[in-house]
Amino acid sequence: MTTRRHDLDWLRIGAFALLILYHVGMFYVTWDWHVKSSHAGALIEPLMWLLNPWRLTLLFLISGAATRFMADKMSIGQLTKARMGRLWPPLLLAMFVIVPPQSYYEVLEAMTALGQDPGPWLENFYLKYVTGTGNWCDADGCLETPTYNHMWFVAFLIIYSLALLPLIPPMRRMPKAVSLLIKGPGLFITPWLFLFATRAFLFPIFGESHDFRKDGYLHTLYFGTFLFGYAIAKHQPFFDACVRWRWLALSLMFVAWGALMIYYHAWSDGSMPPEWLRMTFRGVRELQAWTAIVALMGFAHLHLRQNDGPARRTLTEAIFPIYLIHQTIIVVVAYYLAKVGMPIAIEAPILIAITVAGCWLFYDIGRRIPFLRIWIGLRSRSKETARPMVPSPQVPVREGSQ
Repeated sequence: MTTRRHDLDWLRIGAFALLILYHVGMFYVTWDWHVKSSHAGALIEPLMWLLNPWRLTLLFLISGAATRFMADKMSIGQLTKARMGRLWPPLLLAMFVIVPPQSYYEVLEAMTALGQDPGPWLENFYLKYVTGTGNWCDADGCLETPTYNHMWFVAFLIIYSLALLPLIPPMRRMPKAVSLLIKGPGLFITPWLFLFATRAFLFPIFGESHDFRKDGYLHTLYFGTFLFGYAIAKHQPFFDACVRWRWLALSLMFVAWGALMIYYHAWSDGSMPPEWLRMTFRGVRELQAWTAIVALMGFAHLHLRQNDGPARRTLTEAIFPIYLIHQTIIVVVAYYLAKVGMPIAIEAPILIAITVAGCWLFYDIGRRIPFLRIWIGLRSRSKETARPMVPSPQVPVREGSQ
């Protein structure tokens, strides 16, 4: 009998499907991004806010659980070799091959918007990118290169995987302690208190930069979530509780999301809400995040744990290469589509279709070339991916929710 957790695989696959749509959405909302559509507006922002308080937390939780399954089958040395061998090559490929076009079009669009000739700024672009000598700056700061952009998740995961190694022996005793903390109402209260505390007290200090050197808020949040995922990976009462409370959690998630939308709309004129109200809605935001995770875990465990087949096996392998390439495809294609001036009802589906096709082509070609497999996050030999490993888009910061 297989011990593989298909429900976690499907959650990972679903998160990546949303990831493509989310980053397409970033082209159309008012939040800052690499390139922007002439159709950009606030219309779909409520749907984006439905996702972004919880998605990254879920992905680090799944990554922690996946690491537990690996650690129980390997020595610490084997685990380190396996983890670093799967994470470092794609990160390096991204920084020096896949991400540079994103930076190129970001600079091109910024210079064009400022009414400046982009030619001098883009001359010898790759050399400037690699050596960090581009001096691409505006009023908001400078573009530091080489950079990992959307691959920050992998950089953080490398750090957390290494930080976990000395904690593995004591972590084997963690499920007993965790079981007391999440028993009964603790399933909702304890994780929410952790999320709320980090958002309320660390976010105002550090913000979110995705710079591994100074992201104190996100490191506390995501490493804590990673460790929690490691601790509960084989703790069946946690998943049983998620199944029991899935409908309540789903209801609370929508109530919290609705309250946040009312709050954001009330302060959309740029004025600053009183501090007590900001603090309250930091808590509401984290309530939405955790109840969404409980609901997703519950529904997935109930309906997908035994749901296996060729589609799951193929998508489980394909997901990481798709994550690796998807944002570059979106940025490049979106930049040129914006110049055509098509109606959004035609432009957006074309962007999605080209992105999906391009991602699949990247994976399909890469998996057939032995030398490329490790560079796109696959095993050196064709074999089913052993553990889920999931990234996500950057989450825009809403000033009023701090």
